[in-house]
Amino acid sequence: MKRLTLFALAITLIATVFAAKTPYQAVLQHSRIRGRARGPNVCAMQKIPGTDKKYFTNCKQWYHRKICGKPTEVTYECCPGYEKVIGEKGCPAALPLVNIYKTLGVIGATTTKMYSERANLQEEIEGPGSFTFFAPSNEAWAALPTEILDALVSNVNIELLNALHYHMINKRLTSDDLKHGALFPSMYQDFDVHIQHYSNGVVTVNCARLVKTDQHATNGIVHVVDRVITAITNNVNSLIDTDDDLDTLRTAVAAAGLTSLLENEGSYTIFAPTNEAFEKIPPETLTRILGDPVALKDLLNYHILKNLHCSESIVAGTPLETLQGTVLEVGCDGEEMTINGKAIVTQRDKIGTNGVIHYVNELLIPDSAKTLLELVEESVVTTASRLFKDAGLTDHLIGSEAVTLLAPLNDAFKDKSLAMTPDMKKLLRNHILKEKFSSKSLYHGQELETLGGLKLRVFVFRNSLCIENACIAAHDKNGRYANMFIVDQILAPPMGTVMDILKADDRFSTLVGIIQRAGLSELLNKKGTYTFFAPTNAAFNAMPRADLNKLMNPKELANLLRYHIGEEFLVSGAVTSHTRVTPLTGDKLENHSNMVPVVETDLMATNGVVHAVDVIIKPLRNKMNLNIFLATLQMISSRRS
Repeated sequence: MKRLTLFALAITLIATVFAAKTPYQAVLQHSRIRGRARGPNVCAMQKIPGTDKKYFTNCKQWYHRKICGKPTEVTYECCPGYEKVIGEKGCPAALPLVNIYKTLGVIGATTTKMYSERANLQEEIEGPGSFTFFAPSNEAWAALPTEILDALVSNVNIELLNALHYHMINKRLTSDDLKHGALFPSMYQDFDVHIQHYSNGVVTVNCARLVKTDQHATNGIVHVVDRVITAITNNVNSLIDTDDDLDTLRTAVAAAGLTSLLENEGSYTIFAPTNEAFEKIPPETLTRILGDPVALKDLLNYHILKNLHCSESIVAGTPLETLQGTVLEVGCDGEEMTINGKAIVTQRDKIGTNGVIHYVNELLIPDSAKTLLELVEESVVTTASRLFKDAGLTDHLIGSEAVTLLAPLNDAFKDKSLAMTPDMKKLLRNHILKEKFSSKSLYHGQELETLGGLKLRVFVFRNSLCIENACIAAHDKNGRYANMFIVDQILAPPMGTVMDILKADDRFSTLVGIIQRAGLSELLNKKGTYTFFAPTNAAFNAMPRADLNKLMNPKELANLLRYHIGEEFLVSGAVTSHTRVTPLTGDKLENHSNMVPVVETDLMATNGVVHAVDVIIKPLRNKMNLNIFLATLQMISSRRS
């Protein structure tokens, strides 16, 4: 019975949350649930220590216990519209319903109340009507620069009255009515106020956050906001045009043909690079981008989000889509707004009729505006970057060729000679494909031609996409003209058939003789996709003499070798814990606890791949297990990554 009661309670709580009409109401309901143990109408909030910032939060934020990367403490207060009663638990009493003027005092917006008196607004907000008042908090008034506040209160009250009227709407609007993207004419010359109602429950008016919402009065409703707002009259292009700190940006916008976009209707967020941001870029890079209309447009669109995001809406890192088509990670660190993890926002929330501008002191350059060399130098392939330049391939990395670079991770070069020999130069040329490819367009069996003239094969595995033995280890880097695939290994082009590889390697001299005696040379020379776990001389030398004598029969030899050959192509980078390979014997593979040494992987052949092993595989209870080798291959692959 107790379990049923708890289950019913849980269902009720969930239903209560999901029945909320808006994101704000959803976090408010969550806050009520968290605070109910303290009594009726108690709301739990997260407060950032050392500040006056408090938030109603959703489940995710609640359990993270962080706002803008800073640990929070839980505070409890009366939910909107309720107050404490001495001697009783929680907040059992509804606030007295009085006019807006008196409500300002009840909810602690005493500075706004005082300025309402001084501006001769008191009579209006005490009298008949149905108003919405976005009342600045006491802290909001205190944060105004002295010169602005003096100008408001010293001009025979008319400027102050106009400012307060801009905070008012001539009808009652609850938080449910404050829809995302809504515009409402204010009581100051009908200039619009701009509402944003975000999915995390944050509600803003002209980018000022509502910190006390839905405070009802007899003649309207009051929402306390965290800053004094000003009338919005210009679009974002006009704001850019009139700011000397954005001279270079203004020129770039005109050159890219984006002026009309920033003048038209919309709801954009612009991270506006200052003149200083442009000056930080190497002159040759800036000249190249400014002289390339495609790259310039991509660069500017990378600074523009598709939707309007006020700084107060950001309480954690969030990927947001740009007009360029990729995303920026917009977040915050304490009081700092961050872009891609860097605190480069110097001025926030300059709002226009069609968007908001945040100033940044660093230029954001998308991959699509970069050369191949810039992509390489900014990635985790520093060894490959140096080698490509040492090999004299720089012209292919900075030009307008449509190529694709296969750049191995630094770990791929461990235990490898990095001397710039003719063979190394040839190998590096074969890491550059002649066309610009996307990994999403590659398919199994496809052949790709390199600058060195080789044809490389594409292999599609369940969890890997490989070009020969080199498997793609990261997302594509798509540059202005060329793309880059980061791969887990140095490319090993095929060097003849499986039989050719074995003959060319002294470690397999015993194996070659046994293959010939068993009559399998033709099999390993013909077209196919074999995976050969090839025993070295050491493997045969370790066999007991009696076992070796049993292998004199060609049929026995052939059966033994077939246990070492898989029917499918498998490179080490494609091996996972669930990989299965069927040997030519057709037996089903089974798990086995023993680990078998694979001494070298991925010897690439035109008809398969060879992995050198130091033991002989034998049947286990009439069934064969190659998973012992696969597990070892997986370990080798994981060390590379």
